[in-house]
Amino acid sequence: MKIAIISGSIREGRNSAHVASWVEEHSAAFADADLSFEVVALADYSLPLLDAAGVPGALNRAYTHPAQLAWGQKIDEFDGYIVVTPEYNHGVPGALKNAFDSLAPEWMGKPIAFVSYGADGGVRAVEQWRQIVANFDMYDLRATVALSLFQELMGEGLDPLERRAAEIEAVLASITTATRVMTLGRAALASVNA
Repeated sequence: MKIAIISGSIREGRNSAHVASWVEEHSAAFADADLSFEVVALADYSLPLLDAAGVPGALNRAYTHPAQLAWGQKIDEFDGYIVVTPEYNHGVPGALKNAFDSLAPEWMGKPIAFVSYGADGGVRAVEQWRQIVANFDMYDLRATVALSLFQELMGEGLDPLERRAAEIEAVLASITTATRVMTLGRAALASVNA
């Protein structure tokens, strides 16, 4: 089983890279022979704006744009996701929303957790993400970390408050459990339906 830590900003000097590295550092305590974590940087995929006539949910992964196809193949490798999301203008970042909209079956029915940052910790973006991922029938976990842009991310890198260690461990424990249970459940259901 694999869990992606998606670094969800494409901006130059993006804070999501620092936050994703911090999540990855803490994930080492939860990884084992059956479960691994990998940082996936959205900025590495250069996704175009979704402008194709075909709806991604109806295309059955047969995307025509090479970047969309590569993004879909990468996302499809994972059984669960931790999304590192900034909050832009009281909402979700456009590039990350486009990355979700560009796919469909790759996201379906999998667990997802959020680590956010922004002027108010990115909590408004997370609330909007909860509505968005419901469309993909994803299992949205309650545990989150909401980092302050001005207290924890000013300057070079991330300097988290002391309480954040317990918060990220709660996120990792939740996503690990949900991923194991849901992956085993999907496998059992597939064997019954075979």
